[in-house]
Amino acid sequence: MTSRRSDERAARPASGEPTLQRAQEQIDRLLKASVSIAVTGESGTGKSTFINAFRNLGDEDERAAKTGVTETTTEPTPYTHPTMPNVTLWDLPGVGTPKFKAKTYAKAMNFDRYDFFLIISSRRFRENDLMLAKEIKKRKKQFYFIRSNIDIDIANEQNKRGFNREETLSKIRRNCKENLSDVGDSKVFLINCQDLTAFDFEELVETLNSELPQHKQDALLLSMPVTSVAILEKKVKIVEKVILGVATVSGGIAAACDMAIVGSFFTTCYHIFGLDDKSLEKLSERVNKPHLKNLDKSPLLMKLERISAVRMGVSALGQFLCILFPGPGNIAAAASISFTTTRDLLQIGLKELADEARKVLREAGLE
Repeated sequence: MTSRRSDERAARPASGEPTLQRAQEQIDRLLKASVSIAVTGESGTGKSTFINAFRNLGDEDERAAKTGVTETTTEPTPYTHPTMPNVTLWDLPGVGTPKFKAKTYAKAMNFDRYDFFLIISSRRFRENDLMLAKEIKKRKKQFYFIRSNIDIDIANEQNKRGFNREETLSKIRRNCKENLSDVGDSKVFLINCQDLTAFDFEELVETLNSELPQHKQDALLLSMPVTSVAILEKKVKIVEKVILGVATVSGGIAAACDMAIVGSFFTTCYHIFGLDDKSLEKLSERVNKPHLKNLDKSPLLMKLERISAVRMGVSALGQFLCILFPGPGNIAAAASISFTTTRDLLQIGLKELADEARKVLREAGLE
């Protein structure tokens, strides 16, 4: 069996920079890159509901942002992502209320701390929406304008004579853009927080994915719910980039610790790809297909489910993986595992989990 040192030399890039250092930097950029998103707008526009939908949580979840018909947020409140804790959505109090006057709102909310802003508006454009956009631009920050509850707008219009869905959506977009013209060509997205697979959520993902710095792009994308095959495939590509780093850092160290790292990697993928029970339950409700949770599952997925249910140590998962995906030699009994074997193990397991996620999306009709 080749040594870890020779494996690392074989994997070293043409530049000659040590793979180990590059690999560790790659892992750190992905798992430690912080993204702070401010979600703002007037009260009652659905800010908290959007935050919950973005984190793939229901409003009733114990970790969910509080929602209600009256203003429930009295100070900037951070909500970390369940599986990507480095991604934080900040629920800002409604602008224009007696407690938070428009003129002092930006200073009170400390606008400079956030990477970018999502302005949530509902039903019609308001003066405070434009004020927020101007204050954000004044600080040379980026904002994305989200018209929420778009499904309600469509429902209100569809009984009118001559109703045309696409024309109605275009009219709403155009109205928002015209009202924001004072701050330049603004990005506008129409969203239904109860069903992110509809309307413009995909376009929002694509836009954020192209405008943020690369390391923040990856962290943000991994935090988003899997609402289409396109988003899933982007996630798979990001995880593929990390495999080399995990294998390099992991391979060759004590086997028990090594297996814990491998097990932790797959547990993270399990949640990122939306294969955990809560994600499948949300998807089942959204597409009205209760049987999604009962599809035939691979041995790896079933093991991940059991570990998640009983909170078993990830090293136990690693030992199971050695049996499920045997590599050269007796891996489970070895004092350490080579870089090559660890890499192969990760690639095989990743393919299996990605195929499981594709199967779920295909069954849900979200190809």
